[in-house]
Amino acid sequence: MNESPEQLMQAAADVARFASQVAMRWYRAEFNVEAKGDGSPVTVADREAERQAREWLEQRFPHDGLFGEEFEAVRPNARRRWILDPIDGTKAFVRGVPLWGTLVACCEGDTVLAGAACYPVVDEIIAAAPGEGCWWNGSRARVSEVASLGAATALITDERFPERPLRRNAWRELSAQCGVSRTWGDCYGYLLVATGRAEVMVDDIMNPWDSAAVQPIITEAGGVFTDWRGVATAFGGDVIATNAALSDPVRRVLCTPDSPNT
Repeated sequence: MNESPEQLMQAAADVARFASQVAMRWYRAEFNVEAKGDGSPVTVADREAERQAREWLEQRFPHDGLFGEEFEAVRPNARRRWILDPIDGTKAFVRGVPLWGTLVACCEGDTVLAGAACYPVVDEIIAAAPGEGCWWNGSRARVSEVASLGAATALITDERFPERPLRRNAWRELSAQCGVSRTWGDCYGYLLVATGRAEVMVDDIMNPWDSAAVQPIITEAGGVFTDWRGVATAFGGDVIATNAALSDPVRRVLCTPDSPNT
């Protein structure tokens, strides 16, 4: 429990890389796709990648908690816990689209100590820890300096917002003001913002395994990471991530009161 932030960041990157390579064994192969209770897909690749990632962590951090998308929590009351998403972007994965990744975060309470994301098909890995910077394929990552919405690229995972019409309207307004609007979503969008290839990434629904890893990646790259109410948290249930220059104008359009109707 005495690891430095740099050591935790390296461990997060190592296990993210390891688990992503496990998932790659099934990428563009034949396998069954099942539907979970919420309708989202799950495959043998998701389960096996998370199972082996948990074994990797158990060997190195036996007292830490484990919390992932596919299996029950282990040691949920531990002071420190690892949060895993073996395949963020399973819908892309099952269609053979390369824009998926493996996410790993190390947390104490609601404080993220380190986060990493590995994108094996496009051969990119990014990791960060508070005070240690954000590192993309071994080089320092920085958000862009684009300061005009008209020159910005805004990304989203799903722009339908079936139960939140006010958010749908806000996204449409922002999309119309930005120079480029795309649905390069899931964890890939956060990689693009952190590395200066896009300026805005938003998600209407985020579980802890979706959001924890990318929060330090965005902030240590110089960006701003909040929920849709403008609160700086990785556990708000939704996310707005931007570069610093566009933080205020984007949130003036998107941020909504904490209401179930928004």
